[in-house]
Amino acid sequence: MSKEIYPYEPEFSFRDIFEKRKADFLYLWQSRFKIIAISILGAVFGIVYAWLKPISYTAKLSFVVEEAKGGSGSLISGLAGQLGFDIGGISGTGGVLAGDNVQQLLRSNKMIKNTLLSPYDEKSNITIADQYAKTAKLSQTWGDKYNNGTAINFPANPDSYSRLQDSLLQVIILRIKEKELAVGKTDKKLSFFEASVTMHNEKVAQLFTLRLIDQATNFYIETKTKRQKNNINRLQARADSIENLLNRKTYTAIAANEIMLDKNPAYVTQNVNIELKQRDKTVLQSIYTEIVKNLEVSRTLLLQETPTFQIVDEPELPLLKNRTGYLKSIVYGMMIMGLIACLYVLITKSNSSKL
Repeated sequence: MSKEIYPYEPEFSFRDIFEKRKADFLYLWQSRFKIIAISILGAVFGIVYAWLKPISYTAKLSFVVEEAKGGSGSLISGLAGQLGFDIGGISGTGGVLAGDNVQQLLRSNKMIKNTLLSPYDEKSNITIADQYAKTAKLSQTWGDKYNNGTAINFPANPDSYSRLQDSLLQVIILRIKEKELAVGKTDKKLSFFEASVTMHNEKVAQLFTLRLIDQATNFYIETKTKRQKNNINRLQARADSIENLLNRKTYTAIAANEIMLDKNPAYVTQNVNIELKQRDKTVLQSIYTEIVKNLEVSRTLLLQETPTFQIVDEPELPLLKNRTGYLKSIVYGMMIMGLIACLYVLITKSNSSKL
């Protein structure tokens, strides 16, 4: 069949397009039984897919972080500044969980790893990572492939891990971060966050969600109150040291008074030793009083500055099941295979017309 060459560009016509699409539709109608048969095959594929796809469970937990209000840091700074302690800036308003940082914290490798290595239950020594790898069939698969058929486990102490254990643990962490863990705000105007975990083991999904929030809570509070606790420890150590000195000076002053009772009152210069010891005792008493006062203020401030990490809703068994419906799979299977069949018929017609 010779190819016709136009000396000019043909005119665009909706009528020609309509006629061609009508011809295609008529051709598809002539092949309707073939298309229907392939669509029925797609329905069968949909049923098989819905039957083989494993059920997953979603654990959702919502929480809110209440930051402590600043403003009282200047009080303790003024009281302790005379003793050389830096207590300024301990009431800042920023935090590792402020704003969108909560998403990065909960999705960090450290938080996920610590959560996976926490105990699965109190009756056994297995960890959440052991149960996760067993459910996902990663433990035995990696054992057969890389460990001479021995399943890989994850003891609670990661310091003794082999390179193979570390590698599989990193694979699990990456899989959870990319496919199974979602963290976000339920509403941008509110301070409520929601963590959602979807796994094929219902108990593991619930435990992982709860333990992940516990890890983040402990890390958050420890970070927010670390400076306050360090200052309290320094003040406490200074108070204990001065208290010991004060006790020794008290015993020394009393002993000097006892010795003075046996001395000749005519020698007035002998009272100088008692006066010096009494002066040292008075100075130490003043310093000790101020330090104890600052220490109590620091403890009160620590209580005020400790943030509140409150869980609003936590996952409870039974969890929400994620199951692909048979009707939905049948419809999608028929649509996809029917579309493929139509395209195949049209492509076949086009190729045959060019011959």
